[in-house]
Amino acid sequence: MFTQQQQKAPEEVRESSVIGKPTPRIDGPLKTTGSAMYSSDHNFPGLVYAWPTTATIASGTVQQIDTAAAQKMPGVLAVYTHENLDKLYRVPPASGFSMIIDEHRPALEDNVVRYWGQYVAVAVAETLEQARAAAEAVKVTYAKTPHNTAEALLAAPNREAPKKPQPEDPKTAKPAEGKAKQVTKRGDTGAALQAAAVKHDAVYSTPPETHNPIELHASVAVYDNGRFTLYETSQAVMNHRDVMAATLGVPPDRVQVITRYLGSGFGGKLWPWPHAGLAAACARSLNRPVKLVVSRSMMFESVGHRPPIDQRIQLAADSSGKLTAIQHDYANHTSIEDDYDEGCGEATGLLYSCPNVLATSSLVRRNVGTPTSMRGPGAVPGLFALESAMDELAIKLKMDPIKLRQMNEPEVDETDGKPFSSRHLQECLSVGAEKFGWAKRNPVVGSMKNSSGQTLGWGVAACTWGAMKMDAEVTVEIRSDGTARVATGSQDVGTGTYTVLAQLVAHETGVPVDKVEVVLGDSSLPAGPISGGSWATASLVPAALNAAKNATKSVLNIATQTDGSPFKGRKQEELECADGIIRVKGQPSPSLSASQALSLARVRAVNANAKSQGLFGDSNSKFSFHSYGAQFAEVTWEPEIARLRVSRIVTVIDAGRMINPRAARNQIEGAVVMGVGMAMLEATEYDQRFGAPINNNLADYIVAVHADCPAIDVTFLDHPDFNLNEVGARGVGEIGLAGVAPAITNAVYHATGFRARKLPVRIEDLIA
Repeated sequence: MFTQQQQKAPEEVRESSVIGKPTPRIDGPLKTTGSAMYSSDHNFPGLVYAWPTTATIASGTVQQIDTAAAQKMPGVLAVYTHENLDKLYRVPPASGFSMIIDEHRPALEDNVVRYWGQYVAVAVAETLEQARAAAEAVKVTYAKTPHNTAEALLAAPNREAPKKPQPEDPKTAKPAEGKAKQVTKRGDTGAALQAAAVKHDAVYSTPPETHNPIELHASVAVYDNGRFTLYETSQAVMNHRDVMAATLGVPPDRVQVITRYLGSGFGGKLWPWPHAGLAAACARSLNRPVKLVVSRSMMFESVGHRPPIDQRIQLAADSSGKLTAIQHDYANHTSIEDDYDEGCGEATGLLYSCPNVLATSSLVRRNVGTPTSMRGPGAVPGLFALESAMDELAIKLKMDPIKLRQMNEPEVDETDGKPFSSRHLQECLSVGAEKFGWAKRNPVVGSMKNSSGQTLGWGVAACTWGAMKMDAEVTVEIRSDGTARVATGSQDVGTGTYTVLAQLVAHETGVPVDKVEVVLGDSSLPAGPISGGSWATASLVPAALNAAKNATKSVLNIATQTDGSPFKGRKQEELECADGIIRVKGQPSPSLSASQALSLARVRAVNANAKSQGLFGDSNSKFSFHSYGAQFAEVTWEPEIARLRVSRIVTVIDAGRMINPRAARNQIEGAVVMGVGMAMLEATEYDQRFGAPINNNLADYIVAVHADCPAIDVTFLDHPDFNLNEVGARGVGEIGLAGVAPAITNAVYHATGFRARKLPVRIEDLIA
């Protein structure tokens, strides 16, 4: 197998009959016909079911667990607790993208309860119904201690600090409140704020949000003679393998993780959760395949969430609107034992030009399950605060909010002085303004009406998201039957990775997209990137193109050595393969197809491999890699019946070249709908008396549905970022959500005069 590292000066792909063309998803027919196998679809001979017993207190200890009745129930094979489950280990510190986990405590490690819904036992039975009934029959006696799930996090002018001290973990005795950590700093914000002509100071709050993909978290664990095959709902199969090997105390080569298809994850399935280790431990103990599917209510307790966040934004500007200071202090809750930082300040130092910037973060411990990444972690809630504050500053300056943003455009990334690899935010704003009709906007609150007499509100927000690529390895096979195969240990989480890889191989080899077999979602394949951060596509481009190029070179070499080939005796460098046809460079004939060349040589297939090096954590990178966009929102307000609706969104995105514009548009549209949910609907509510999330279902936790969807107009600016990869592609999963919520709330203010500094927008606030 031929292996080659990524070229130092990659050849830019500017023209292609495949790349950049709207292409139907090759996995679409499998999903719409029910042929695609999701994790919980897998069944094996002798398979049994596990169901956890979850804690009904938020803080304390388990004093006694009575499993006698549960063990006598029909079909029950075992009930495990912290006293009799095979030992599970903690994971060592992360290195790169290996050993990453948010909740470090394995399931049933001890008798300490730190949050409502924590696993305290697990029942295993022949059927799902028997396992659930047994788990619910387990009787647990607790010694309860005070808990805290309050949302108030940050001391600020309009937000009181929590009056009660936060609890300390009885085992680790970690301090309750951590000191603020500096995220970004330049200049002297204190002096600039004091001397400013115009100032703005407010706190913006976002609530806990819970991931609610259609597919529930699930683990199917098969144990056979010391080896584990784990069918998981994972956005990162390679990391999942490493974490599970460490958890189970076995070498990584004894664990195989498979995720062929994922019913969305939105970040919640990036890293392993305790139920995965629990299922594997049960399978090892019983020597039978075990299936554990997390219930919808458990999704609100033990598999992560976006934490509530308080953000104090202080802005200062001169009378012309030039920013002189930005101070961004934020706090999010984390669990008692784990340190999860949302990272809301990541865009604060680079979106606008400003000589004095300070961003700080702090963590507040609560009796909750450990938070985790949710689509657009950090930047999405961070931009809600920053872009809301920019709108309020524009009002104080009596300036158009687009003009305020445009006049504060930086020439370089002022956090590190590096040039932007590609930045077209100004064009996003101007193109979006024209498409939206911004010139017709009357800035007076409540002054605009539509033909139906509804009050209109128009709002705008800028957005950005980091672009990056990770290490990747890809194998490509060209076959004599005219087909090809591409494989890597990454996964398709519903974003179109199967199709993108097929397009890349089709471009380089000439094999039609529908004849390229794409193999993903298996940790036994060459190591691929995580599906997170909108980084997977950009990471796979160099490795996939080079692997396909190397395989094609092998075919050309065969054509120069095979009897009957019109190119026998030629040098391989004299030949090219265009659209799957071998020929002398620049000469249409003679010609030979790649499949014919292999058949003549009686070779079934040639294989090639390529690796590409990522940029993550590379301090020597010459550029600042980010995507940009502008979100324009229209709301309609009918005060007579207190009805507020998002009626229209225009979004303009600068994210490099779209390999598959059809799938990319779908990503942006889905992100916009999530933005509607974030601004108008979503909030996980904790019962402060018990510490339990009480709207733990899809009837009470409100997500945007078809009836809530506005008209969505998506425009991609075509500015390939060849500094990032040969195709110039960046990801679009997160950038479509960034900025949507503040654009909506800015529009709400324009329509109603109510400034929503706490999400979601509540009708009772509008009425009041």
